Amino acid sequence: MVRSIKNPKKAKRKAKGSKKGDGSSSSSGPSMPAKVWQPGVDKLEEGEELQCDPSAYNSLHAFHIGWPCLSFDIVRDTLGLVRTEFPHSVYFVAGTQAEKAAWNSLGIFKVSNISGKKREPVPAKAADDDSNMDSEDSDSDDDSEDEESSGSGAPLRKVAHEGCVNRIRSMTQNPHICASWADTGHVQVWDFSSHLNALAESETEASQGASSVFNQAPLVKFGHKDEGFALDWSPLVPGRLLSGDCKNCIHLWEPTSGSTWNVDTTPYIGHIASVEDLQWSPTESDVFASCSVDGNIAIWDIRIGKAPATSFKAHNADVNVMSWNRLASCMLASGSDDGTFSIRDLRLLKEGDSVVAHFEYHKHPITSIEWSPHEASTLAVTSSDNQLTIWDLSLENDEEEEAEFKAKTKEEVNAPKDLPPQLLFVHQGQKDLKELHWHTQIPGMLVSTAADGYNILMPSNIQTTLPSEL
Repeated sequence: MVRSIKNPKKAKRKAKGSKKGDGSSSSSGPSMPAKVWQPGVDKLEEGEELQCDPSAYNSLHAFHIGWPCLSFDIVRDTLGLVRTEFPHSVYFVAGTQAEKAAWNSLGIFKVSNISGKKREPVPAKAADDDSNMDSEDSDSDDDSEDEESSGSGAPLRKVAHEGCVNRIRSMTQNPHICASWADTGHVQVWDFSSHLNALAESETEASQGASSVFNQAPLVKFGHKDEGFALDWSPLVPGRLLSGDCKNCIHLWEPTSGSTWNVDTTPYIGHIASVEDLQWSPTESDVFASCSVDGNIAIWDIRIGKAPATSFKAHNADVNVMSWNRLASCMLASGSDDGTFSIRDLRLLKEGDSVVAHFEYHKHPITSIEWSPHEASTLAVTSSDNQLTIWDLSLENDEEEEAEFKAKTKEEVNAPKDLPPQLLFVHQGQKDLKELHWHTQIPGMLVSTAADGYNILMPSNIQTTLPSEL
């Protein structure tokens, strides 16, 4: 249950030299063959530093918006359902973890001109080709200490928020409607349509208003008995919301109009400890899952009462996060405080052992997990070990194919031999990673938040079978 990054000082970015594991690259190649560095296994000697291989990314950008953010969400937009051409633009909502409660705010912002280039799965030239991405780190030279400015120059609108923001989620069907969980114990629903419209109409005007904080009233505010982190909008019923708290209570929100909700004050109770995450079923409108510090996952059906339909032991430690696969609805992923994460086939629950995959790669708590919206077998994970990993469950070892690939690329990287074959990509360079999201409209794009800001990344080996246009 490692979550808080209530940091008294803004994460500062250094302009001198290359940071460990950041997006910077050196023009002079190493004198020795490169080696893949494994956190928790390898140690850096004095004077050594990690360097990013830019050829591993189609695009890589970093930015910050002031105070650290524990939670954010990507806002669905009208720029195109499937976008594959650079440059890209992305809309976000986020919540701060400020030093004082009164300094917190909800941020609505847009990052534009996200540049990059497409790469072939097998490079035409050797690995020493010095072609780099356009502006691979959008703020690597920015050492501004202005608390009110966006490190990326992204247009930003801020709404005052009482207390730190534990989690924020945008409604899929009506993305301008967002829900926030505060450490004061309140869940609030907001209408950000005016701010999103301002960002869309005039980036200059939106940037000029970045220093001001709007005092906006929420559409509705509900008080739990304690703070919480679990929050999820239904993907099937517009406006239906779940919120879960640290007192093991889950409350159901039913919309009564476009701007009002009826919150059931009688909670769903099936855990004996804090409810850490909630996930609605992607195919059954009345079914949801919950996970808890008690190590259990529960499956609920709101039509049959306030007790779980079934509950089972999922991990030997706190279950921090979950993700229900929207492309393969029988698959549920969960991540634990002990660093493990598991994949379950819910069709096998009645047979006892529903675990179809279990990974012990990470050695620190799992802080976020999410299935890809474009590939049913792919998911991404963040951990307190400062790694974002991407996994493809369909992968298996193929020694002949691996040897052929190394011959074509003239590979000189000494890759570890004990990595799981399903491990597709490892991204490092962020400190205290907290949450990640795939972009549902830009295949292959992920965004992550950490104590020192955001990364937008598109790994070059993430392929998609989607057409360029629908």
